Amino acid sequence: MNTSALSTQHSALVIAIDGPSGSGKSTVGKAIARRLGYLYIDSGAVYRAIGLKTVETNTALEDSAAIARLARQSEIRLEGDPDHLKVFLDSHDVTTEIRLPDASHASSVVATIREVREAVVEKLREMARGGGVAMDCRDIGTKVFPHAQLKLFLDASIEVRASRRCEEERERGRDVSVEQIRAELEERDRRDRERTATPLVKAPDAIFLDTSDMSLDRVVEHVLEIVRTRS
Repeated sequence: MNTSALSTQHSALVIAIDGPSGSGKSTVGKAIARRLGYLYIDSGAVYRAIGLKTVETNTALEDSAAIARLARQSEIRLEGDPDHLKVFLDSHDVTTEIRLPDASHASSVVATIREVREAVVEKLREMARGGGVAMDCRDIGTKVFPHAQLKLFLDASIEVRASRRCEEERERGRDVSVEQIRAELEERDRRDRERTATPLVKAPDAIFLDTSDMSLDRVVEHVLEIVRTRS
């Protein structure tokens, strides 16, 4: 079924996808957005845009209050399909600039500031105000979009997740073993589930999908069937 035909058959939903690292959240989120003609919201790009703003304004990364003000005052917009997502900061296309080393480093710092995270949550909610969006992130169904019309929680066995992530890392040129990636995922799982602020948990009304033995196409088709029931 083509995207346009499917898009006209249902109301525009907010689709929130949670799950541990390596469960397929981003891959599924992008595929769903592509099939439905939805906006794929990349929350990491929003943090990168704020990181770029701190670099451009020479704001010290130790000045949390100033960075929080920048986050609240900056206009950040996402446009395009999942494969060609453009990021605009204060009406300027910064799609390339936010991936540069200085902006990447700054984004990793600003993302730890509570006031910045609160500002980003508000921006994400504004982007989703009219529906027609798919997004994966930490605490997306429990905090960012608690009233999303469709919540999914994807998971897979640690063996499958480690194999998937190892393949991704090798494609990026990183020389790693499955055992090394498995140890990294187990440690991240522990941190995600034990952190005090917004631990990784399944929202009570989220649909659980174990993707261990499911291909991407099968997961996407299953989700699209669910979307049709929410029309």
